[in-house]
Amino acid sequence: MLDPVILLPAAINGLTMGAVYALVALGLTLIYGVLHIINFAHGSLLMVGLYGAFFLYQAGGIDPYLSLVLLVPALFGLGYILQWGVIGRASHGSDQNVLLVTLGVSIVIENLALYFFTGDTRTIEAPYAFEMVDIAVARVPLPRLVAFGAALAIAALLWLLMAKTDLGRAIRAVAKERQGARLVGIDVDHIFAMSFGIGTACVGAAAALLLPMFYVSPHVGHVFVLVAFTVVVLGGMGSFIGALLGGLIIGVTESLGGLIFGETFGQLAIFLIFIAILLFRPTGFFGGRPS
Repeated sequence: MLDPVILLPAAINGLTMGAVYALVALGLTLIYGVLHIINFAHGSLLMVGLYGAFFLYQAGGIDPYLSLVLLVPALFGLGYILQWGVIGRASHGSDQNVLLVTLGVSIVIENLALYFFTGDTRTIEAPYAFEMVDIAVARVPLPRLVAFGAALAIAALLWLLMAKTDLGRAIRAVAKERQGARLVGIDVDHIFAMSFGIGTACVGAAAALLLPMFYVSPHVGHVFVLVAFTVVVLGGMGSFIGALLGGLIIGVTESLGGLIFGETFGQLAIFLIFIAILLFRPTGFFGGRPS
């Protein structure tokens, strides 16, 4: 049995990565909660954000954390335009068509990235990339600690947006009863686009937080979107609280599984949890609409 002195730092590192997984999953669960569709383009949009942060650093010398203030509105705008101008129009109101359209968008984005950037893996050399921070019981890489704090802060801002603003109330109304929301004067198509934009903005924030400790390539989104789907199912489709809790659980599971069984089997543990949830509690911890 492994010593707690080893297990505790591994669990803390898992929590820091789990917060980023939760941030990616929050965008996915918002889009599901309002539009009731699974966005297959979510991972590709994360890849776009990572490339954006990469080129801002390489060409403009903008630190990835500072690039967050540019990437979040840029990805929001991209998500809004995709939903309003492409996905909403091409789907003709059919949820099945939306799935196919988002899959098509994902394929187009990834192939454009391959064409322009090739399949090479790229990283940056941030001056703080290997700095460690002592937190009494463990030493945590500085980028992971920053990502953990920023992801929790963004999750809190998203909750405030949903709970305390007119936009949040409109989003929750559309999520519960879109026809009723339309009858009381809510522009449902606009709310769809806003929800998709906010969900995409979340992956823009995640990209800025990930770049100092991760790589970017045209297929990097696959790594995170599969984990994000698992987080969403674990927490409950459409639940913000569940997505946050699920992300932290998956992060710890991945870290401890990798420590005990090796990196490959650590990844396998995530998908074993996914299968177990589908079998024994398909609604997840907090299944339901945005909460």
